[in-house]
Amino acid sequence: MSRLILAVLALMPLPALAFEPVTDGAQFRQLVYGNQLTRLGISLQVNADGRITGRGMGRDVSGEWQWRDGYFCRSLYWGTRDLGTDCQAVLREGDELRFVTERGAGIHADFRIR
Repeated sequence: MSRLILAVLALMPLPALAFEPVTDGAQFRQLVYGNQLTRLGISLQVNADGRITGRGMGRDVSGEWQWRDGYFCRSLYWGTRDLGTDCQAVLREGDELRFVTERGAGIHADFRIR
């Protein structure tokens, strides 16, 4: 009986996530200023003064950011490791922000706004 239930559940469509692009810098600022962005052992703040601060997997995270041509452009350090500079597409679904590297052509990471 349990195999039948699993088979039926596997065939059911999953609800589609409705991530919408964030292309306006003012909208992005409204979402992140004064909030933390969290994800599995990571907690970051994107600050109004252009700094990124926080912790990730037990190490300090630091960097700088700016909104440029519809993208979140950042340089980032995780501890002493330079994670480089990248401009990322930002998408929103509820209290989740999805950052997609390489101007939306790369990999993504989802953060909860808290």
